[in-house]
Amino acid sequence: MNKKNSTGFSLKDQLFNRERVEYLADIFRAADKRFDASGFVAATMRNLKQLELKERITRIAEVLEGFLNSNFRVSAKQIVAALPPPLDPTLTDDDFGDFIFAPLGQFVVRNGLDAKHLRLSLQTLKAITQRFSMEDSIRAFINAHPTQTLEELTKWSTDKNYHVRRLVSEGTRPTLPWSARISIGPSETLHLLDRLHADSTRYVTRSVANHLNDISKNDALLVLKTLSRWRDEGAQEEAELRWITNHSLRTLVKRGHPETLRFLGFATSPKIEVSDFLLRPERLTAGEAFEFSLTVQAKRDETLVIDYVIDFVKAGGRRSLKVHKLKQLQLKKGEVVTVRKKHMLRDGATTYTLYPGIHTVTIQINGQPLGKQSFELL
Repeated sequence: MNKKNSTGFSLKDQLFNRERVEYLADIFRAADKRFDASGFVAATMRNLKQLELKERITRIAEVLEGFLNSNFRVSAKQIVAALPPPLDPTLTDDDFGDFIFAPLGQFVVRNGLDAKHLRLSLQTLKAITQRFSMEDSIRAFINAHPTQTLEELTKWSTDKNYHVRRLVSEGTRPTLPWSARISIGPSETLHLLDRLHADSTRYVTRSVANHLNDISKNDALLVLKTLSRWRDEGAQEEAELRWITNHSLRTLVKRGHPETLRFLGFATSPKIEVSDFLLRPERLTAGEAFEFSLTVQAKRDETLVIDYVIDFVKAGGRRSLKVHKLKQLQLKKGEVVTVRKKHMLRDGATTYTLYPGIHTVTIQINGQPLGKQSFELL
């Protein structure tokens, strides 16, 4: 997991470096003067730069084991005692916390996974998640002790701290990025989302929507039934539920899933005419942008969702489709609009690698392919 691009930015070096390790050492030393802060920093930094991001998290947890009490019942208390004040409870979104606390969750997993430590481990994770999300660490406990952990998560779903409530949804997501799969399915976690979808905090409802989006990739109808039920129950404000719905169904919309499009009010066979689909330049290099435009005329009143699909060339001549959102339109019969887009092919992006060859761009309207152009990446 080497997050580095052509500008030299490295996520792992920003999140886990000497300054952050020294900060972690300082808070343990402030809580307990016997903590060997300098020894911990020296041991942690040894070859740390050679490790990838998640390897650094594990390394810091491993080193910490040599500097905290070997009895987990004691070391868990040492961790909680060292924690800074919780994240600002008056905020409602985008307050993920400090990554340097991720190794503390890994420490709990490595040393507190035994059944005899379960209650203490969960309470420790609950404390840490108010400083940095423990969504990755909680999954080990879901897999090892599903019944007891889910019982605790059910209690946390009504906790006064929104970071704890968010952990309930985020930690039980079927396909959480950078994390191991969990051994339980949506049938065992959906009751948690039933509680959380009515939350007043966008940080929580965004997680609920991402959770549903994960489920939709394997069980689209379950997601549609759940959203329909939530709409009928009316526990969430209409505007927020509409946002949750759109965010939950984004993958299905990109796939042109017919039931989803109808659920959202889009005709699966819109009466429109697409013309003048142009793309320039026809040849470009990584780091440059292509632009395209097209004209859409409605033959009747239509609500349209317009996406564009890039068929990327991959290593070994393979192909990979990536759908990009473009625009939503409401057109009256006879109305004509011109849609334009500039797309940068970023050199050294952290999420994909560009390869030379002929790439195609397809316009997708209400799930239907309605025009194709190509460009050559040199």
